[in-house]
Amino acid sequence: MKMPYFSPVSIVITGASSGLGAALAEHYAAPGVILHLQGRNLDRLQQVAARCRQKSAQVYFRALDVTDREAMQAWLIAADAIAPVDLIIANAGISAGTGGGGETAEQVQRIFATNIDGVVSTVQPLLPTMTARKRGQIAIMSSLAGIRALPGCPAYSASKACVRYYGEALRGQLAASNVHVSVVCPGYINTPMTKVNDFPMPFLMSPEKAAAIIARGLAKNKGRIAFPLPLYLPLWWISCLSPILTDAIFSRLPAKRNQTD
Repeated sequence: MKMPYFSPVSIVITGASSGLGAALAEHYAAPGVILHLQGRNLDRLQQVAARCRQKSAQVYFRALDVTDREAMQAWLIAADAIAPVDLIIANAGISAGTGGGGETAEQVQRIFATNIDGVVSTVQPLLPTMTARKRGQIAIMSSLAGIRALPGCPAYSASKACVRYYGEALRGQLAASNVHVSVVCPGYINTPMTKVNDFPMPFLMSPEKAAAIIARGLAKNKGRIAFPLPLYLPLWWISCLSPILTDAIFSRLPAKRNQTD
């Protein structure tokens, strides 16, 4: 049996108070594992931490916003001081769209601040220590909307495309330092973020199943973990076509509700 490429012990997960982040925390929770969990909702974060501790994981958690760069840096450095961080999962993100009247400048800026700046604030603080140790792994949460932009959620699509390119470039940059970077591009997952959608979501998946897929991909050091394949492959193919051929199709897709909570 082929052994996993990488088995992390000290893990940082942002956006861990619900949805996919919570599912990832519970997936990795096990004896000997140290989890550092971030989220904005303290009550939900405590509940996730309690479930992970029931699986005998050592859990530390902090309620803070990923857009607070200085607070994130202090938290991450403190986490690394407890035990060298093996894996960072930059999962925190928010979503919104054009349903109900289009996107406001405030909505666009808020999405970019969380989904782009928040990822940078999660990834950058420990890069020097990881590269110095020549060990570590970083997972950046993008989306299938980052493969081909969706007119119903321009800012969200753009933010996820941005972090996809950022992660893919970092992977090449850090390879010589033995720091591995994976970009995760999930489809529709049954989380609070998607519950507001009032349109069909093909191949809707449970967060637990998605977490297992992501963990398997990370264990194999996959550069891009995109799923489900029946949705990813058509989107990838369409992204290769001229917008002249695809704009008419995508313009008919339903809009996502324009809220970010």
